[in-house]
Amino acid sequence: MRLLANENIPPASVSALREAGHDVGSVAERSPGISDAAVMEMAHAENRIILTFDRDYGELIFHRHRPAPAGVLYLRCLPASPLEPARYVAQLLASRIELEGRFTTGDREQVRQRPMAVEKD
Repeated sequence: MRLLANENIPPASVSALREAGHDVGSVAERSPGISDAAVMEMAHAENRIILTFDRDYGELIFHRHRPAPAGVLYLRCLPASPLEPARYVAQLLASRIELEGRFTTGDREQVRQRPMAVEKD
């Protein structure tokens, strides 16, 4: 899975996802402090799914009609530990949920998805 971990994803989860074999770019490592729009542009250009705790991506995609990334996984709960986001992603992937082309919102109780229009260059 090609992910782009937003700056708010703990480094321990980024490392755990990489160790599990995922291709994970990290905003905190590459471009700390960039805007959400710039994160979206990066994810779109690299065909990555954004992993974030930031709900602003829904506004950018659905209301401002910015070019969408491959997908968004918005986690709606603060992590109880630095590894919880990685464990959550692992559980989702084990369930065979499709993340590409979708805005996925997840918390400890449920997962909701909304299709996105994903533009390819």
